[in-house]
Amino acid sequence: MRRLIGLALGLGAAGAAAFWLLTRPADLPGDTLARLQTHTGDATNGEAVFWAAGCASCHAAPGLDMASPTGDRLRLGGGHAFVTPFGTFRAPNVSMHPTEGIGAWTLEQFAQAVMAGVSPQGAHYYPAFPYTTYARARPEDIADLWAFWQGLPAVDTPSQPHDIGFPFSVRRGLGLWKLLNFDPAFVAPPSDDPQLARGRYLVEALGHCAECHTPRDITGGLDRSQWLAGAANPAGDGRIPALPPQGWSAGNIAAYLQSGFTPEFDVVGGSMADVIANMSRIAPEDRDAIAGYLLAFRSSPNR
Repeated sequence: MRRLIGLALGLGAAGAAAFWLLTRPADLPGDTLARLQTHTGDATNGEAVFWAAGCASCHAAPGLDMASPTGDRLRLGGGHAFVTPFGTFRAPNVSMHPTEGIGAWTLEQFAQAVMAGVSPQGAHYYPAFPYTTYARARPEDIADLWAFWQGLPAVDTPSQPHDIGFPFSVRRGLGLWKLLNFDPAFVAPPSDDPQLARGRYLVEALGHCAECHTPRDITGGLDRSQWLAGAANPAGDGRIPALPPQGWSAGNIAAYLQSGFTPEFDVVGGSMADVIANMSRIAPEDRDAIAGYLLAFRSSPNR
């Protein structure tokens, strides 16, 4: 009996050690850190990255004027609630406030959060924050984004806790989720066409379109075999359509991203209205690049 107990304890200790090793948060690769540290941040490009990445859609406090040209959309006090089958996640304060927000962070800590999903304290972030997509971003763009962030207002609203039950409340377990689902590779093949290459980057790295428009498996990871094929709304209200919509031209898509009007003159609603508020601020050629990527990807013989 003592031997059996000793064996059980030994196996338990070995299992705990293996779990601890497998779930440890990973640092950014050395070459990524080097590119961050040697790049001089460009706040002008950082603003373009900010809008393309949709930062305001999640982190601008609910109830503010989302149609404001700047103003309210730059007050990143958080508070939006995102209902999912795993619980309700609430966007944190990521303003430049030194205690309630991220004003005391370094560039390296910011990049670690955005590209690896790891906090300055070494904890995993929940993938409601789309770091699995932002991992494809160029480090230089993240450095530029941080340069732009320095000029954003400080908001003193405390971040609100998530409402998540066991076992999802055990953040360390997210290390296992990352082993299954954290794939920073692009889905579409590279292209020699500059517009398609730019579109791939905007859709797959910054715009994180797949986070809503791609089905998820039982673990909550994206089903890359059905990339942008449409998905159930995690909040349980209707279905999110495939991209691009059937019959839309490149001009239709680009115009929709700028105005929010469909070719039938319907007006965008729901969470997509926030997306349009961001996309309307990016360069026209970038909206054209997104349209080109979506049409080329859907017409690919490999899809």
